[in-house]
Amino acid sequence: MKMNIEKKDKELLIKLEGKLDTNTSADLDAKMSELDGMEKVVIDMEKLDYISSAGLRVLLSMQKIMNKQGKMTLKNVCENVMDIFEVTGFSEILNIED
Repeated sequence: MKMNIEKKDKELLIKLEGKLDTNTSADLDAKMSELDGMEKVVIDMEKLDYISSAGLRVLLSMQKIMNKQGKMTLKNVCENVMDIFEVTGFSEILNIED
């Protein structure tokens, strides 16, 4: 998985590419400290084509942090990943934009 992070004031943009799975979720988890003080987090999943339960856990942890200090939004979610969100119920928990 490739990850690009851009910070601007209290906004954070995270672009993910590839697979967010058991082998790569630790990379995103390691970036959680960057959420400190952020009011808005956008995760662009345009080039993310797979997510496993390990990836879902990291997103849930990020969502819990952001619920206390601002808003987290997922955008450009592909059909494969959206199917996983819907089957697991994460589509009801996460803020997903078309």
